Amino acid sequence: MTVTSYTFTIAGFFVMLSLALGIEASPIFVSEWALAFTAFVGVNLFQSGITGFCPLSKILKAIGVPETKAGCCN
Repeated sequence: MTVTSYTFTIAGFFVMLSLALGIEASPIFVSEWALAFTAFVGVNLFQSGITGFCPLSKILKAIGVPETKAGCCN
């Protein structure tokens, strides 16, 4: 996997988890305040789309995740 695919996967997981924790009909409901984390992820995705800066991408690159897939076509 690449930095981009990890970023999308982790962001999607966090959105689904925070929705499950913040919606009263969910069996793992904790508090409506868990929905604030959904907003945080959304704002972070929005600003990274505009500015090109993503903290998670920086972390993933620092731990050695490749930016692109290596292969004969790249």
